[in-house]
Amino acid sequence: MADQPNEGRQVQLRIDEQHMETTYANTIRTATTMDEVVLDFGLNLPMQAGPGQDPYMVFSIGSRVVLNWSGAKRLMMTLHQAVGAYEQRHGEISVGQPGGQAPPASEG
Repeated sequence: MADQPNEGRQVQLRIDEQHMETTYANTIRTATTMDEVVLDFGLNLPMQAGPGQDPYMVFSIGSRVVLNWSGAKRLMMTLHQAVGAYEQRHGEISVGQPGGQAPPASEG
């Protein structure tokens, strides 16, 4: 039996961040098709209404990421692991509070 050329060899991963852009998002919108998951990352911006008008929010989309379902599942697993590790160290994240942090426990 002949040895496989890559058997026992490790592949080095080099990460190229030369063209990377970093953005902040405080909200996400999702859409799906049979083949893909579309994630729109952006900012919910509260806007002041004029006299007699109701205040409103503007969702300003900064980035769109399109994943196949396999990539979406890998993203879900990675986020689940990262959030779980964060909560182990810092406590449960409350999604109902501004900034995503649970309010500090009151001492009584």
